[in-house]
Amino acid sequence: MDLFESLKSKISGKGIKIVFPEATDPRVLGAVNRLRAEGHIIPVLVGNKEQIAANFKDTGIVSEGYESYDPRNCGRTELFIEELVKIRKGKVTPEQARELLLDENYFGIMLVQMGIADGFVSGAIHSTADTVRPALQIIKTKPGISRTSGAFLLLRGRDQERYIFSDCAINIEPDAQALADIAIASAETAELFDIDPKVAMLSFSTKGSGKSPDVDKVVEATKLAQEARPDLALDGEFQFDAAYDSNVGALKAPGSEVAGKATVFVFPDLQSGNIGYKIAQRLGNFDAVGPILQGLNKPVSDLSRGCNEEEVYKLALITAAQAIDNKLAEAAAADETAGNE
Repeated sequence: MDLFESLKSKISGKGIKIVFPEATDPRVLGAVNRLRAEGHIIPVLVGNKEQIAANFKDTGIVSEGYESYDPRNCGRTELFIEELVKIRKGKVTPEQARELLLDENYFGIMLVQMGIADGFVSGAIHSTADTVRPALQIIKTKPGISRTSGAFLLLRGRDQERYIFSDCAINIEPDAQALADIAIASAETAELFDIDPKVAMLSFSTKGSGKSPDVDKVVEATKLAQEARPDLALDGEFQFDAAYDSNVGALKAPGSEVAGKATVFVFPDLQSGNIGYKIAQRLGNFDAVGPILQGLNKPVSDLSRGCNEEEVYKLALITAAQAIDNKLAEAAAADETAGNE
């Protein structure tokens, strides 16, 4: 089954609510209209209700089957202010919290944090920083994860080829521990898309062929990730050809269970990751979907400002699938806690 058809079957009819704080953008409106009409999610729009209705009218879309919230006129504002002050632990006053909540991204993230919605998609008209900052401050990262990261899903040939590239969006110069966290989170992201995670820690060196502090960082990150998750097929350091090509992998890293078979590629820094996924997209004719934010307690996704309606649509499906997995994980944790009492 096509990947996105598989995701649709997973989420349809489950009542998953996804927040879209950019309700003035026609790309977003077109995507959420498709999602609503197909029954995949319940869109939650943030903004002035009259303006949202006018935008729907201008684009010829029927404005039914949606939830909407106006940050400047919402009965939940006082509750949100109280919760935001508590979460930020004295870093913001009630007056500052009130001002922050006028921002559609902060308000939308609070809808997710309070359980009113299940996930969040932004970035069509906002920068990555504007999307990620409120998520980090409010939703925060999962226990044991030091920071969030941004992965891209690379697809080619009716999705027969599927890979994860990360971090391509967030961390400029991750240290060894951050790189290890990124690798583990990326393996979990791969599983969401039915990709068997074989994680390659990338470098300009393969198994000691090059000497540099940059290589040492990748070697240390590989060791930390292997110690944290010995169950994962994870190895490095690899040059890309050794990770991807079976003949090169066998020559440069004989005996490795990842060399030449990698499905998850972890880049040593943002510069190389961002360049790498765009080369694959433009020269390799891969579809690149993302960035998918990893490591947060609840699913948040960051669109590219150059996105089209189809990319909004697909990233929303991915975010909804993450929300389903989150619910399953939370239910399993609750059952385990109850069993230990």
